[in-house]
Amino acid sequence: MSWKDTAEPVLTRMPSVTRPDRHVPFKRKLAWTAGVLVLYFFLTNVFLFGLERGAGTDAFGRFRSILAGGQGTIMHLGIGPIVTGSIVLQLLGGADLLGLDTQNNPRDQVLYQGLQKLLVLIMCVLTGLPMVFAGNFLPADPAIASNLGIGTGMLSWIIFVQVFMGGVLILFMDEVISKWGVGSGVGLFIIAGVSQRLIGGLVSIPDVLPGNTLGIIPAYIQMALGSIPVTTDNLLFGYGGPQGSTTGIIAIITTILIFVIVVYAESVRVEIPLSHARVKGARGRFPVKLIYASVLPMILVRALQQNIQFLGQILNSQTGLPSWAGVYPEGSSQPISGLFYYMNPVQAPQDWMFFVYTQTQEPWQVILRLAVDLTFMVIGGAIFAIFWVETTDMGPEATAQQIQNSGMQIPGFRQNPGVLEKVLERYIPQVTVIGGALVGLLAVGANMMGTIGGVSGTGLLLTVSITYKLYEEIAEEQLMEMHPMMRQMFG
Repeated sequence: MSWKDTAEPVLTRMPSVTRPDRHVPFKRKLAWTAGVLVLYFFLTNVFLFGLERGAGTDAFGRFRSILAGGQGTIMHLGIGPIVTGSIVLQLLGGADLLGLDTQNNPRDQVLYQGLQKLLVLIMCVLTGLPMVFAGNFLPADPAIASNLGIGTGMLSWIIFVQVFMGGVLILFMDEVISKWGVGSGVGLFIIAGVSQRLIGGLVSIPDVLPGNTLGIIPAYIQMALGSIPVTTDNLLFGYGGPQGSTTGIIAIITTILIFVIVVYAESVRVEIPLSHARVKGARGRFPVKLIYASVLPMILVRALQQNIQFLGQILNSQTGLPSWAGVYPEGSSQPISGLFYYMNPVQAPQDWMFFVYTQTQEPWQVILRLAVDLTFMVIGGAIFAIFWVETTDMGPEATAQQIQNSGMQIPGFRQNPGVLEKVLERYIPQVTVIGGALVGLLAVGANMMGTIGGVSGTGLLLTVSITYKLYEEIAEEQLMEMHPMMRQMFG
């Protein structure tokens, strides 16, 4: 009896959003998408009941911009459990331990989707429990517990239930958008979170929104009025004062440059000519883009780094760590030395410019940390890009079968999936590795120079790439609405 037979009763009964049985009009898709986004923004501002406000540290730290959600809110976990579950599933699929044929076997498709949801629920528990009961991430408020007549332990369980339900909600919100809306929920939540931080990084004023750092525009206005000293450091790298840190001209240039590079990279492609086997004159092209696997595998790489840092925080708060493993200052979630320091990604110019900013570490330690981050992102980006292509049916074999099923073929070649696969193997594997490594390099470079609002290079890359793909999908949807015959042709 295989694991499929054992797990099938559970996996096939996992709750799911019903898939539409007919074409959903574009306006209705936009309505569903807008509705879910409004709900997402609402939930990111609903704080957990029983939480001691202002007392906890954010376990996600600088990864918050790409994992979405809000610290101490119902959406505290963000898309973290979804991403972590995807990492586990991709590693299992990449090692061929599941034995699932999601391309041709409908039963395996259902099992795969059920297994994905089950892993997300497990990750909600495994991530939420340490955040509530270990460390100082989500502390219960003793005053509220006293008013309710219960202990802080019971109040912590109430907080955990809220955190878990938030993780479940974001899972189904993602599924609603994927089936009834435009794009994917994970992508839209990332865009929403990063966009908020970009706008805040430009215009936020701490006196109006307490707790926020000073935005670039107000900082430059204060420089012009003489309230902030005009120095080279303040102009280029940003101002760090009593109102918090803000970014400078270098961050603005980096942000614009990342937008331009990603849009340009999305347009760089190798186009394989196609012609219809039965309809004379019907021709097309299959594009193999430079960033073939998209930027989404970068979420998996950064999420893996975040989980490593989260593990370090938990171990430090529970048992303490030897100095070689990591040293954490009192009340800080960022290590300043040890193994976890070297594995902590560079997020801003202050993390590596030892020749400009005062560092507690030796120059060789800072350089080693930067080298580890660069190696991790470049190699990890290439590996996860390969896994992404294979598990999302974008590999040569699956793509060749899709082209064959559409009735298209490469002019001058026999109409055979094996022939198509050999042609695609000349391009897809190489482009996948190059694109994944390039995206990793861009992400580290953007972090090194800093970005507006401190959204991180990965968050900015994801936002630009997802927005570009969303634009393409909206254009395709509009085309389908204008020409229903094309909808029938593409299924």
